[in-house]
Amino acid sequence: MALRCPYGYPAVTEEAPFGEDGKPFPTTFYLTCPWLVAGIARVEAAGGVERWSDAAAADPALAASLARADREQRELRPELDVGIGGTRAPGRLKCLHAHAAFALARPGYELGERILDDAGERWCPDARCGR
Repeated sequence: MALRCPYGYPAVTEEAPFGEDGKPFPTTFYLTCPWLVAGIARVEAAGGVERWSDAAAADPALAASLARADREQRELRPELDVGIGGTRAPGRLKCLHAHAAFALARPGYELGERILDDAGERWCPDARCGR
């Protein structure tokens, strides 16, 4: 599965549960769009992991969204039994890129949608990924 941006370039890919070396790869949906990767990196650099973890803890709707997505992730990867981005502790976030990718691949994940919104414009204005 590859979710594409409006210009047709991959934005999210679905990864196998184990790499070629046999090591677990807990990130099911991997954000590949350089524009989105950079936007989410800016959110993380500004303390976004802690801020969004706190927001999910304080807001019952976001907490429910995270819990639902965490359960769904564990169902997708029962052989690894980890949440989004490989988290083992429900309710805490580890990698906002993984949450953004999950939201794009599995619409309806409110917390992931808000993280994407926090990153700003979702798609580059000029198809630079294809250059």
